[in-house]
Amino acid sequence: MLFSEQNYRRGEFCGSIEVICGSMFSGKTEELLRRLKRAQIAKLKVEIFKPRTDTRYDENAVVSHDLNSIQSTPVDHSSTILLLAPDVEVVGIDEAQFFDENLPEVCNTLANKGIRVIVAGLDMDFMGKPFGPVPALMAIAELVTKVNAVCVCCGAPAVYSYRTVADERKILLGEKDSYEPRCRPCYHAHDDEVTRC
Repeated sequence: MLFSEQNYRRGEFCGSIEVICGSMFSGKTEELLRRLKRAQIAKLKVEIFKPRTDTRYDENAVVSHDLNSIQSTPVDHSSTILLLAPDVEVVGIDEAQFFDENLPEVCNTLANKGIRVIVAGLDMDFMGKPFGPVPALMAIAELVTKVNAVCVCCGAPAVYSYRTVADERKILLGEKDSYEPRCRPCYHAHDDEVTRC
């Protein structure tokens, strides 16, 4: 019953941070939407935010790869969330890796006010390095859910987002035309030192 909507409404929790992370195509946004819709069914006051730069599917909605969606508010800076989330009980934040480094502080502030904060984002960039504020959020969260995709090369659980186009920019908005999920051996297939499955 950890972090259930029913217990939250009874005031048994004083706020919390939940992080949903993983590679691209692992179902992070789908899980975020599931939790937010359950909170709405429980008649909790919910606000959803995403970075204004993420316009892949819709400028104002959070949309999963399966095209499930929920209306959201695009913001330029994480501190704006504090101004736009008065009198709410649940705050959802998608694509956390694209936010500034103040996002963990913002989430802590919200949680300390008794708000349930649910954050989804990539934990690693295409180079396999920790991505943006997500690792710091994982460190301070009460609950971390790491979801896996399916490796397109061998079918094993995938934790890496492999970039399929020649572009070295850290942030490159894209979908299946630019990225594919891969397991560790398939991601490092070009490395001689990696043991193959």
